[in-house]
Amino acid sequence: MNRPERKGLLLGLLGVAIFALTLPMTRLAVGPAEAPLMSGVFVALGRACVAAALSAVFLLATRAPLPRRQDWWPLVLTSAGVVFGFPLFTSIAMRHVEAVHASVVVGVLPLATALVGALMHRQRPSAGFWLCAALGSGLVVAFTVLRSGGSGGVQAADLLLLAGIACAAIGYCEGARLSQRMRAEHVICWALVIASPLTLPLALWARPAAPLPASAWWAFGYVALFSMWIGFFAWYRGLALGGTVRVSQVQLVQPFLSMLFAVPLLGEHLDGVTLAFGVAVIATVFAGRRMPVRAANTPPFSPALEPR
Repeated sequence: MNRPERKGLLLGLLGVAIFALTLPMTRLAVGPAEAPLMSGVFVALGRACVAAALSAVFLLATRAPLPRRQDWWPLVLTSAGVVFGFPLFTSIAMRHVEAVHASVVVGVLPLATALVGALMHRQRPSAGFWLCAALGSGLVVAFTVLRSGGSGGVQAADLLLLAGIACAAIGYCEGARLSQRMRAEHVICWALVIASPLTLPLALWARPAAPLPASAWWAFGYVALFSMWIGFFAWYRGLALGGTVRVSQVQLVQPFLSMLFAVPLLGEHLDGVTLAFGVAVIATVFAGRRMPVRAANTPPFSPALEPR
């Protein structure tokens, strides 16, 4: 492994470590149902506002050109997925589920992204890929039913997490297509900036009316500065230096890092069943990413906007 590849892997791992704290920090900001703090709407849209302000400065400092006419609609879709959909659904859900629980469900996101990417690019996944996708989805559903508290079904919070996964997968794939003709950093920055006319007034409307503990504000600051902005820069740079195929594999450790961070930060308990399902989900993701996907006279999909 040469020096750029090694540096790319280290930056990729740094990006994954930053993203791994997103769910625990979001839980810390919104609080549990019995002791609510910030609303999920404020956490999701407020963090986008902070990141949009930083993005505007970055775009000006780097003299980024305006997106071309044909790029605006893909940017809107990217923004809908990664600025609105995923943060909003997961932030609302995190009040009702623990971070270790959410880490297992969201662990299937890389496989969902690969599946959406293959369909968007009219590629033909192999039977093995479809089997891994079905198995991973089945494991997530089985886990949520098992943890439903005896209700025998999937909790509303789990449905929100699944909706967030779908939004993120679409947003990542649209952004990946854009990153083939724009700097990856500019893609996420423009996605944040064009969303700001909506995120700013909505965040102001949902802002906390009562004083909150400093821990909630520190957690909000983390997801705004790191999860929504700095993490993307480390991740993209790592992909560029080390290659998407090699560096993207470090995503497999993200759910485990999220679980480990949740234990000391939130006092959550990591039991054997949760860990076992987490390992099983990531094993299907690992296997699925190695299954062939045949191209249909289109450029191969490169998940340059993963993760989350």
